[in-house]
Amino acid sequence: MKLHFLIALLLSLSLPLFAAEQGKPNIVLIISDDQAWTDFGFMGHPDIETPHLDQLANRSLLFPRGYVAAPLCRPSLATMATGLYPFEHGVTGNDVDGRNKRAELDVAVRKNFYKHPNVIQALTANGYLTHESGKWWEGSYADAGFTHGMTHGDPKRGGRHGDEGLTIGRKGIKPITDLIDQAQREEKPFFLWYAPFLPHTPHNPPQRLLDKYTQEGRADDVAKYYAMCEWFDETCGDLLGYLDKKNIRENTLVLFITDNGWAAPSTRADDPTQKLWKGYAQRSKSSPYENGIRTPMMVSWPGTIKPKEVDDFAHAIDLFPTIAAAAGLSTPDNLTGINLMDSKAREDRERIFGVCNSTHNMTVGDPDDTLQYLWCVEGDWKLLLRYHGKDTTRYKNLHEWDTEPVHLYNLAIDPHEKNDLALQQPAIVERLKKEILAWKN
Repeated sequence: MKLHFLIALLLSLSLPLFAAEQGKPNIVLIISDDQAWTDFGFMGHPDIETPHLDQLANRSLLFPRGYVAAPLCRPSLATMATGLYPFEHGVTGNDVDGRNKRAELDVAVRKNFYKHPNVIQALTANGYLTHESGKWWEGSYADAGFTHGMTHGDPKRGGRHGDEGLTIGRKGIKPITDLIDQAQREEKPFFLWYAPFLPHTPHNPPQRLLDKYTQEGRADDVAKYYAMCEWFDETCGDLLGYLDKKNIRENTLVLFITDNGWAAPSTRADDPTQKLWKGYAQRSKSSPYENGIRTPMMVSWPGTIKPKEVDDFAHAIDLFPTIAAAAGLSTPDNLTGINLMDSKAREDRERIFGVCNSTHNMTVGDPDDTLQYLWCVEGDWKLLLRYHGKDTTRYKNLHEWDTEPVHLYNLAIDPHEKNDLALQQPAIVERLKKEILAWKN
């Protein structure tokens, strides 16, 4: 009876059988670049087709309510690597002082960033071949701890936010398939950081896809963006198809997330920041609204994780703990994320948090100097706390339109945050404000 009870208990859990019992799994992290949470077939978009990611969603623990820590690529990616919030790892924006002395000023940012352990170093230290492609801001792939990669990070050769790595996907995925082949020859597990510059601008999709989405009454920028989303999906299909070709999908953990959201300029005609800068707007990238911070997240491990859609929160801070759990690794004590394969940990989580700082300014050693918002989502409620941190670039008016100290939304009935309920619900505002300040402090 005791044996039967133990077997039943193990089968009832969503935790995987870990590395000690089945060998270290391969791990693939797919990161979309500038894509709204709504803009996938499996998320119900009426026009954008993403058949390969739809199939992955059907084979995954799917979290439609996933969030990133910051609505901007550099701090968002830094959080994915470290499991820390931007005010902890120190990378709060894309630049220190706009376009001024980028290479020189980044030295201090990266010096501080690399004081913190990251998931790449942990996997490499435990026998993984680790490969970087696509976006990577913090120097070269070797600086980050990858064994292989594409980004050299040399400012004299154009290195900044990915350089040669940004060709992945747009020019095929051969560097990735070569790494998979090498790992099989050497009988080693591998980790892939696949963060292609897709569907990010430049929006220059293949003509066949642009023709598919071009129609009367649809703005050109919208058609191009839709086509880019499907192009990104095709590259994911190439990668996932290669795992199938090599018969290694069942021993591969695949995770999916976006770095931040996006909205085409022509869809933002009522946006007070419309005139400022294409793509960076009130309800898009660089904002704490859902279209800036929300993302579907997926965790797929065929034969180990039972596919299903869950309403639990998922967060970018969870990637490090989830990957570590799958690979049988320990995590730093200061991480607050959870293993997304642990159903009890998901159920125990009541709320999630994040930040929004200036886009093109960072103050090294004082992350709050450029703070624009803190936010919290609890159940259906979302609270934004407005700050007025320094922003000395030409985009300093990006958040200047917002003079209200707080915003409150009910996401269940208002997922696109059109109806601010802060004045009608002062008790909820006060309670969530206390939660945010307790978390931050």
